[in-house]
Amino acid sequence: MPEDKHKHSIDPSRWVGEHGDYLFSYAISRISKREIAEDMVQETLLAAFQARDKFRGGSSERTWLVSILKRKVIDYYRKESRNPESLSDNFSAPFYKGGAKDGTWIKEHAPSSWDEEIAGDADGALMEVLQYCISLLAPRMAATFSMKTLDEISTEEICKELGISESNLWVLLHRARLQLRECVENKWFKEL
Repeated sequence: MPEDKHKHSIDPSRWVGEHGDYLFSYAISRISKREIAEDMVQETLLAAFQARDKFRGGSSERTWLVSILKRKVIDYYRKESRNPESLSDNFSAPFYKGGAKDGTWIKEHAPSSWDEEIAGDADGALMEVLQYCISLLAPRMAATFSMKTLDEISTEEICKELGISESNLWVLLHRARLQLRECVENKWFKEL
């Protein structure tokens, strides 16, 4: 059988220099834990090196490497979501439960006013705080939030990957957003 003339050659010796920072930025924005993000990038590069003969050139090297990294992130969250210790909730409930005030905001947890002066200062500082706050979420919540919001993965795929129902996904996303809002307000607005 003749060798595939369309097979694209790649140079793994350039990957760290050309794609390392980008891959790390991608990983840290999804995981928010530096050591784990670094390990994922290394695992991605190793997996890509081992599969380099399968690269067909249908996409750029970077796109191919990111697709491998994305699978690593999903696998990480799938593994973490099965860890019973990861199900703890470090945030307080923001709503009253029961009684006449059922479902209304508890005053201490009600959203702060995000005036234009504070909101205009957002770019880099807000992203740092958001990444920090994502790292405080239970792994299953962080996984659902990152996969749905940052990676824009479909609801069906997330449910399949994490082994959860669609209604469970929406509950996790709702809780993650509430906890992120609380954390961002406490770590960013109150420190400004």
